[in-house]
Amino acid sequence: MESQYKRLTDSQWEVVKASLPVERKRKHSLRVIVDAIFYMLRVGGQWRNLPEGLFPKWQLVYYYFHKWQADGTLESLNWLLNIRERERQGKEASPSLLSIDSQSVKTAPFVSQETGVDGNKKVNGRKRHVITDTLGLVWGVVVHAANKADGVLAQRVVAPLRGYLHRMEKILADAAYEQVFMEWVSENLLGVELEISSKPPGTEGFVPVKWRWVTERAFGTFNFFRRLDKDHEKTPRSAESWVLWHNCQVILNRMT
Repeated sequence: MESQYKRLTDSQWEVVKASLPVERKRKHSLRVIVDAIFYMLRVGGQWRNLPEGLFPKWQLVYYYFHKWQADGTLESLNWLLNIRERERQGKEASPSLLSIDSQSVKTAPFVSQETGVDGNKKVNGRKRHVITDTLGLVWGVVVHAANKADGVLAQRVVAPLRGYLHRMEKILADAAYEQVFMEWVSENLLGVELEISSKPPGTEGFVPVKWRWVTERAFGTFNFFRRLDKDHEKTPRSAESWVLWHNCQVILNRMT
């Protein structure tokens, strides 16, 4: 199994450790902890099934997963990697054009907190509500019950970005965001336009729409990580963390 699992390279670790408290000496390096989290993201499974021969005890890895989720370390890491990837692609650090959308996913049988039925897509579970830039990088995520309306919950995704994404000028969305969210944007995001762009009437399946297709592509990449093939998390907060860890992993792979 060890030969099949690809750990962080030295260059990737140099980027990651800039957001972690690596100064203090520990029995287990934080590099190994991050490797273990990415392992869980890729192969899925229960925390208790984390191979002890490859990584520290699962309790320690879960401790850091929860700690970095709670203290903002994961958000800082995701933010840093987004900026580095944009600069690597020759773009400004802060995006001006973003796209917001949600993905309805089934939940595992034991998950009961914050679930519901999406009547349009006939999915009993949760929604992953994300906002991405034109590179498909995730800048914000909120996970909530699938029966809750996109337009009502969208402000929870965007509100934390105020004051940070100073170049934000336009947000692309579909018709589900046209009323409640449009009013919120006009009242709370000075100088930001919400543009409604949907696929042509009568079309079925995936139809690339302006820059919104990059958000759909981001949803598609979730299927390559077993932790995200459906929502296995007891809490929406943990589900949000896995989306950010996924974004970090994708960026690190691009850097390689």
